[in-house]
Amino acid sequence: MNRTLKIWCIFVLCSAFALAQDVASFEKRVTVKKLANGLTLLICERPEAPVFSFFTLVDAGSAQDPMRETGLAHMFEHMAFKGTNKIGTTDYAAEKPALEKVETTYAAYVAERDKSVGQDKEKLAQLEKAWKDAITAANKFVVPNQFGKIIEQNGGEDMNANTSYDETAYHYSLPENRLELWAYLESERFLHPVMREFYKERDVVIEERRMRTESNPFGRLLEQFTQAAFTAHPYHRPTVGWMSDLNHFSATDAQKFFEHYYVPANMVVAIAGDIKPSQALPILEKYFGRLPAHPKPDESTTQEPPQNSERHVALTERSQPIYIEGYHRPDYRSDDDAVFDAISDLMSEGRTSRLYRALVRDKKIASFSEGLTGYPGVKYPHLFAFLAVPLPGHKPQEMAEAIHAEIDRLKKEDISDEELKMIKTRSKANLLRGLADNQGLATQLATYQTRYGDWRELFRSVDRIDKVSKPDIRRVANEVFNDTNRTVGVIENGGGGSPGGGSQPSGDSGSQGGGQ
Repeated sequence: MNRTLKIWCIFVLCSAFALAQDVASFEKRVTVKKLANGLTLLICERPEAPVFSFFTLVDAGSAQDPMRETGLAHMFEHMAFKGTNKIGTTDYAAEKPALEKVETTYAAYVAERDKSVGQDKEKLAQLEKAWKDAITAANKFVVPNQFGKIIEQNGGEDMNANTSYDETAYHYSLPENRLELWAYLESERFLHPVMREFYKERDVVIEERRMRTESNPFGRLLEQFTQAAFTAHPYHRPTVGWMSDLNHFSATDAQKFFEHYYVPANMVVAIAGDIKPSQALPILEKYFGRLPAHPKPDESTTQEPPQNSERHVALTERSQPIYIEGYHRPDYRSDDDAVFDAISDLMSEGRTSRLYRALVRDKKIASFSEGLTGYPGVKYPHLFAFLAVPLPGHKPQEMAEAIHAEIDRLKKEDISDEELKMIKTRSKANLLRGLADNQGLATQLATYQTRYGDWRELFRSVDRIDKVSKPDIRRVANEVFNDTNRTVGVIENGGGGSPGGGSQPSGDSGSQGGGQ
């Protein structure tokens, strides 16, 4: 046995032992408490340093955006950093009626602006001025960024948030002696949020859309590709929202979205760090127990009908060419979910992956290629997607042919024993890496508790991959990777200039830095 193989075997044995240790120890260290109002709390004691991280997961994302209000879930994520009736204001008693006037003047302005016939331009200008004057009056009471400053002044780090198609999440880290301050701040912003500086922040989101989508060839491709793949299901609507909707919805709409979806029964809060559950739970119950109870919102949506023909989107750009294709697959609760994870690992994980070896190393036709599951979300039936970036002198069609050759291999030939073993070993290693820090741990616990109702599914997911067989991979490949189930998106280089730097795929379908 050569030295490299010996080291790898030792790593595998150590990883398996560590995993067993983790499963046993987490049972002892994780405390779950469902409050009377329906909110679920998880605490994982990890006394390695006097700090803690948290992850608040709200089970509502852009798939829940109302019609004509796309982007609203993302918009409220930004507003959650604007403070409360006690934070971010010099005088809320005076600010509240000022904000109400902003809304009444905006409603009047929009009603006139959006008239299909009979619009009075002079009246429209007067209404717009009245609205903007109301905003100026309300802004006099604002203490900018006070919520974030309080966190930073108390040692907070990595304050951030993210909106995806499936959920909205908030997170940062603090010293362990700031637990009560955190519990107050985190519960208070979901108890008494204030839609201050709403239209200023809406302009920030509009610029975000321009930068990420309208000025970015890959952003435009991804948006149109997703639209083509999902004709009925809300996954076809962009997380950032359509421009017309961004210019239409109001702070009143955001407040209604908050009241409907930000209810305790729809929220999970996980904490990991130097926190003793016996001491922390009374504090958490005191603050998070204040949130009023409401039924969990209905999550049912329009179901995407079966696709029975290939769909194709092509953009001609003075940009880096890109090829992407996607195949419809069931949601994360599918019995074959672990099989899709195994295929993704086989095709994309590292320099030994099939796509890297075929397109990048051997054929030398691509600078990057991957196959990934879970696009654009996982809560509902979604896509398994393949993506490749051609090298200069090569065309997207070459990417398609090379990817399809690898897919045909999956359909016709069993993968090797070594490949299957590596997939299963990496799943264990990836689990361990995800548990290595407080933030990753809190994120995983909240996510699995939300999706499965039991955080232990985090460990069971590895067991499910361990049960994947070679016939499973061939069967799923033949069932799913078919021409009639395929949507294709292509950027063809139109010439006339060097490729635009903004066209490289970013892989970020959500938002970050909300409201900061």
